[in-house]
Amino acid sequence: MIRNIVTLTSNDLAMAFKNKSLYLILFTPLFVFFTLQLVDQSDAGLQKIKIGLIQKGNYSSAMIESLRSADQTFEVFRFADEAEGKAWLKEKKGDGLLIPSEKEPPRLALIVLTKASFQTLAIIESVSALQNAVEGNRKHWISEIRALQETAVQKQTLPTWVLMLVLLVSFIILPAQVAEEKEKKLLLGLLQTPIRETEWLAAKLFFGMTLTGAGVLFLHLLGRFQFDPGGGLSYAAFLIAGSFCFSAFGIFVGFLCRNQASARTLGVLFYLPHLLPSALSDFSQKLTAVAPLLPSYRLYEPIRAILLEGNRFPNFALEWAYLLLAGLAACFFSYTLMKKRWLM
Repeated sequence: MIRNIVTLTSNDLAMAFKNKSLYLILFTPLFVFFTLQLVDQSDAGLQKIKIGLIQKGNYSSAMIESLRSADQTFEVFRFADEAEGKAWLKEKKGDGLLIPSEKEPPRLALIVLTKASFQTLAIIESVSALQNAVEGNRKHWISEIRALQETAVQKQTLPTWVLMLVLLVSFIILPAQVAEEKEKKLLLGLLQTPIRETEWLAAKLFFGMTLTGAGVLFLHLLGRFQFDPGGGLSYAAFLIAGSFCFSAFGIFVGFLCRNQASARTLGVLFYLPHLLPSALSDFSQKLTAVAPLLPSYRLYEPIRAILLEGNRFPNFALEWAYLLLAGLAACFFSYTLMKKRWLM
């Protein structure tokens, strides 16, 4: 009995190795390890707080002197005006911007990316501790906190869900289906009929784009997400370009595999690296620098900017063209592989 169990287990392991399923066991921990190395450390006590000031702002001399003397805690940046400081914040180069308050002069307003964040709490605590050490229990220097992103938390996660749906269809569903048609010789049989390679390829692309569109539509209906008509057109343009690009990639990945099991494994190997760095780029300066190297970021960043910041299509025309060209290149490679009948 034990011998049979050992034999069957060994056979399962050999099959998993042959189908490349074991690669996931090695790849996933390695990928998580490298991703965590790129996520900013949460212990802000070991990091300087990057705070911005307006050059001609009316700041108290005690506060300026205190920030300057606390150079182990704060790193101060100067900007010509508030707009320049906000642009600096949007690029995630700083933690907060202090400007003179219009409601309660000479107190200050703190501008941050999001109110409910670790950085905002760290700024408030550090500035309070600094003021208490210098002036005692007087009115706090900061009278109000403003956030650049005022949208609800649910809507802030929407770009990540959309990207996840696009990649799920492209790298999990499509490669397995293409590999199944190859494995069962269905594709070879179809190509013996009057159906041409380009027609089959176009059908697969429309299939992937339709699945993606249905998934995103269902997501919006359930979440009751709303946006203005102008932004909706820009959003739709990027959804179409993105689903075309990654559906084409998914078909190409399917052609690289001999069976469904290896297609699912290879799909996951593409899926995770395209999803996580882009989705986590809002929370890490290091990932913000790495994510633009991935094609998925050319879809994620425009969608995020359109949905959350009110940007429009013309601001991201190059990213849209990039998605289309990358999709066309993937279609060309898939077509080339289809022409080589011996690979099927």
